[in-house]
Amino acid sequence: MHEYRTHTCNDLRAKDAGETVRLSGWVHSKRDHGGLLFIDLRDSHGITQIVVPVEESQFKDMAHLRVESVITVTGKVVVREAGQFNPNLPTGEIEVRAEHIKVQSSAAVLPFQVAGQESYPEDLRLKYRYLDLRRDKMRRNIQLRSKVIASMRRRMVEQGFTEFQTPILTASSPEGARDFLVPSRNHPGKFYALPQAPQQFKQLAMVAGIDRYFQVAPCFRDEASRADRSPGEFYQLDFEMAFATQEDVFTVLEPVLTGLFQEFTPEGWNITEGAFPRIPFEQAMADYGSDKPDLRNPLRIKDVTEAFKDSGFGLFARITAEGGRVKAIPAPGAASKPRAFFDKLNSWAREQGAGGLGYITIAEDGTPKGPIAKNLEPARIAQIVATCGLKNGDSVFFAAGSDKNDATSKFAGQVRTKVAEELDLIEKNAFRFCWVVDFPMYELNEETGKVDFSHNPFSMPQGGLEALNGKDPLDIKAYQYDIVCNGVELSSGAIRNHLPEVMLRAFEIAGYGPEVVEERFGGMLNAFRYGAPPHGGAAPGVDRIVMLLADEPNIREVILFPLNQSGQDLMMEAPAAVEPERLKELSIKLDLPKPKATAGKSTATKPAPQTNQAG
Repeated sequence: MHEYRTHTCNDLRAKDAGETVRLSGWVHSKRDHGGLLFIDLRDSHGITQIVVPVEESQFKDMAHLRVESVITVTGKVVVREAGQFNPNLPTGEIEVRAEHIKVQSSAAVLPFQVAGQESYPEDLRLKYRYLDLRRDKMRRNIQLRSKVIASMRRRMVEQGFTEFQTPILTASSPEGARDFLVPSRNHPGKFYALPQAPQQFKQLAMVAGIDRYFQVAPCFRDEASRADRSPGEFYQLDFEMAFATQEDVFTVLEPVLTGLFQEFTPEGWNITEGAFPRIPFEQAMADYGSDKPDLRNPLRIKDVTEAFKDSGFGLFARITAEGGRVKAIPAPGAASKPRAFFDKLNSWAREQGAGGLGYITIAEDGTPKGPIAKNLEPARIAQIVATCGLKNGDSVFFAAGSDKNDATSKFAGQVRTKVAEELDLIEKNAFRFCWVVDFPMYELNEETGKVDFSHNPFSMPQGGLEALNGKDPLDIKAYQYDIVCNGVELSSGAIRNHLPEVMLRAFEIAGYGPEVVEERFGGMLNAFRYGAPPHGGAAPGVDRIVMLLADEPNIREVILFPLNQSGQDLMMEAPAAVEPERLKELSIKLDLPKPKATAGKSTATKPAPQTNQAG
């Protein structure tokens, strides 16, 4: 018999009755019924009930053993008595009568309980992540993540892609976030950077003649945490294709994502199949108020600026006279809602920083009501009703103001989401995908007044060199696209700029001279001079995909050992100070920020401990 186990804690069934077995695992819970001690023994596969009779010599020891201790049990499988079956466990028809128990490791007092569904502070869970991962929900999340990655790999290989690994120690690159820098001991004063993405390397792989590349790539960005973004590091399904158009990229990724979500979603869910909707960026902002539209929400924003120009409703008339916009968000069936419904939304709008949320209701007899309706001409109300497709019994809310930087459109998008939630309009049990395409190549930096790249600087401009030389930069679109699911951006991608002359001109428009481009991207630029195929790709985020499939609101719930919101590893106590000798070895001297003065107190305090973090 094996020293630790003949079966896992999910294996045994009634057919195994009478067999002598050996199981190993953690003491999940205990119940002392006087003459019998019941132990739920748990391993990574499941739970088996162990029965320790009072006459068993180890009864007392087991009664005092703490939960989460690790034991090995040898005993006989018996079928439970009638009425004692546990239908919630695959092993619920049997139990193991213990004949010998060996304690492999005794547990100390737990900082929180592993069994049960209680909630605990996130920092406590992250400090003792190895305990948190023993909990059923977390174990299921992490196992799901592993299965999703395995499925991704299989699906990419089936489409002719080959997996390669790109470097982790590389050069700094402007990807839109701060790099994590790694000092070089052998090259004093110089630093490696951890890759924000394998962007340049995967493009160089195309130049090298690799036709279809992919990897499940670790990426590192020194940026703030959000519910859907892990600070520090994340993983993406990174892929690139040679001789590919934008539609070729879409054709590859659509069946991968559809198949993936069908594989790991309960039966009966609605998942976008076939070609995903293609929504131009400008339309996305106009119709949804977001470049990450949630297509489960049936509401569409309408521009009703013309209906308020020179109107009797003074506030909106002034806004439109100053060049502002008025956006309308239909609310089907909301006219029957009590006044409190509208007051609640008005208060919510003020919490978002807006002045309020005006509205019109259309009664069942077709009469328009509400503060705005009282001051707006009937013909203008009729125009709004027609534009928004309103019916008797519907309402409509308005967002008005300057649309500089799409401000009003974005707020209208928030209203659209809030109204749909309040009216319970968002489609349930569904994953709705779309592509957002035709992103602007450039945008105007409001602080400097200069033209900047709006997205990936390596994207191919639509129209190529001719567009760069002949069009207003703010009118140029890029072959840049995002894939969105249920309002969550899963991936950015692009058809790449593979022509040196186009790349130099694109960067010149953004204020980067050829010498800067040669210095920062000389490796890739030189490679393109030796013959580069047209190519493109994308990189769906693994963490976000698993977060959606697991129905978790926070991305840290699907990562094995995540950093906390402040970018700290509470378990391993990182980042941490290092010894002065190590800093000297790396030719680094610290210039730490001075501690901030506290009002009413002296700042002559104990010096801060030495740290390797830059100030």
